[in-house]
Formats: sequence, structure tokens, C-alpha cells
Amino acid sequence: MGDDTVRWGFETRAIHAGQQPDPRTGSVIVPIYATSTFKQDGVGGVRDGGYEYSRTANPTRTALEDQLAALEGGRHGLVFASGMAASDIALRSITKPGDHVILGNDAYGGTFRLLDKVLTLWGVQYTSVNLSDVDAVRAAVEPNTKLIWCESPTNPLLGIADLAALASVAADAGARLVVDNTFATPYLQSPLGLGADVVLHSTTKYLGGHSDVVGGALITSDDELYEKFFFLRNAVGAVPSPFDSWLVLRGAKTLALRMERHSDNAERIVEALVGHPKVLKVYYPGLPDHPGHEIAAKQMRRFGGMVSVAVAGGEQVALDICSRTKLFILGESLGGVESLIEHPGRMTHASTTGSPLQIDGNVLRLSVGIEDATDLVADLLQAME
Repeated sequence: MGDDTVRWGFETRAIHAGQQPDPRTGSVIVPIYATSTFKQDGVGGVRDGGYEYSRTANPTRTALEDQLAALEGGRHGLVFASGMAASDIALRSITKPGDHVILGNDAYGGTFRLLDKVLTLWGVQYTSVNLSDVDAVRAAVEPNTKLIWCESPTNPLLGIADLAALASVAADAGARLVVDNTFATPYLQSPLGLGADVVLHSTTKYLGGHSDVVGGALITSDDELYEKFFFLRNAVGAVPSPFDSWLVLRGAKTLALRMERHSDNAERIVEALVGHPKVLKVYYPGLPDHPGHEIAAKQMRRFGGMVSVAVAGGEQVALDICSRTKLFILGESLGGVESLIEHPGRMTHASTTGSPLQIDGNVLRLSVGIEDATDLVADLLQAME
């Protein structure tokens, strides 16, 4: 398909990029190549296509990597066994002992844990900064800064960073900018087009979209970084199975349709919660009074399906609301077709307790699904009574 993908619209790329009909059978769906190894034509003679062992490469996985690279507008895609595996490979490929990382002060708890509890033992240093404050980011740059790690919107407080401005800071410092685009998805935001060096996804979330797979991805147009990522992934074996790759490949085909519905429903939820007597604050970049609203409106197609809320009455009230929802399922993760509610302070971000990244106990995070919006609003309102 080659150069055609550059001209295709997003929805067309999602369905066709990397997904030609099978040349032998005519199957319009990419097969699940459930094989660990491939026949070689003589000793060391890899057949056309370059496949020799499925830890290194697998045709189903390749189709997904081509699809995701096309969706993000990058030259190279690599997929992994989990989002954290992708994060680990990115961090250890870009940094070495003695290097410095700038991390958002509203980062995902798993990313913080990986940096704070694992990579610091390896000699990597980090500073947590409000990434929406470009001057503060610039001031945090040190001579050994090699990486700015950004989420936008952030998890769970939905902060917004100016990606083009951060890319400029990184370039001036001789550092790389990695953008975790999980919340926005490639449908709503294109970090590579704004100057990022690498885009990261937990494909478990919106790309898979159905809460039935765990995976991660890195997309880049930098040939050198791609080679480093590929080498380290192969060396440690952090690869998804062919079936998991197939599930994400299938899920991403409907990403555009789902993100429109997720965004529609989130807007209805926000409308119902703003001004509610038991709500102190609604975190949603689509609100005009959100501090990152103007930047989000400039660099995002829509504002997404994630909503966080601080409730009056403290942590126990937040926990009680979690126990009373009927349609919003209490559970970790996000981005599936079903709506989820969680308490970040005790669940996804428990690892940040006692750190500058700690989340207040009265905060709830909502992953707004694609159910009937009226039913979702009614469920939240009854839970708050």
C-alpha cells in the first residue's frame, strides 16, 4: 500500500493500512499467525518477508505495527506485551545511567513507579514538573537531561501540555520528547506532527477498545530510535502474542467511531456534573475554564472520553460513590466500550502515595463508555444521592 496511506483519511488508514487481503486465500482479515518459528531456505537463509522467529517478528504483529504507524503518521511502529513494557523499552533505550528525565507532576502511577523504584536504581535521575508550565520545564533542564516524558491529557487530572512548545524545549536541550498519547488516541491528537520524537500507547485502552487485551506501542519516525527499540525489545522478549496483536488490530479499525461516541457521552457527563452540589471540581479539557482548554482546542480534534471529578465530603464520600454505581463498573483500566469508575488514590495511582504526585482522596476518575448517555448520567446522579 506504501505511499497511498499518506493520502488516505484516518478511517481508511485504520481499516486498510498494513492489512492487505491474504495473497494465498484472499482472506480480507489478517490471519493470526500462531507460529513460533518459520521455515528457512538453508542455514541462515531467511525467506522473503524476513520472518525467522516470532519473538523477533510475526506477520500478525507486523500488520498491527504498520497500522499504528499509519494512524500516528510515523515511519515505524513497534508493539509490546503491555504499555509498561513499551515505557520500559523507551526509557532504557533513550537514557543510560547518569542521565536525567523530566517527568510530569501528574504522571500515570505506573510510569512514576518505573522511574522512581526501578530506573533510579540503574542510575537514572528524574525531576517532576508541571508540564503545562513551559518556563518551569525549561528551568528544570539540566546538562544531562536526555528525555522529557509527557502525557497530554494527563492521568488522572487531565492536564494539558503544549506539545509543540515542549518539543522546542527538548530540541534546544538535545533531548527527546516522548508523548504518552493513550488518553487522546491518534484520532484526537497527532504528537509526531507537533514535534514529538516518540508516541507511546497503552493499546490495552482505546486502541483495543474492548477490555479484552493488554498491550503497548511505540511509534516514531526516527530511524536510530527505532533500531534501538527493536533491538532491546528482541533482546528482552517484551512482545505481544499474535492473538493479542490481532485483537488490537481489529479494535483500532473502529477507533474513530468509538472516540466520537466517547467524546459525546463525556460531554453529557460533564454537563450534568458541573454545578452539582456534591461536586467541587470537574477535570475536563473541554470546559472553557480548564487552564489548558485553549491549547487542547488547538492540538486536539475533540476532548476525549475521560473525566475526573473531585467530590465534596472527602475520601469516604468518593469511596461510597464507587460502591453505588450500577453501570459504571468499579475497575482499573480505561478506554473500553463499557464505562468504568475508579479511585486513583487507592487504585491506579497508589504508588504515588507520599510523593509530590499523590492524588487527593476525593478524586474519582471516569472512563466514559459508549452506552446511552442518559443512562450513564442517571447512574452517576443516583450514586451521588
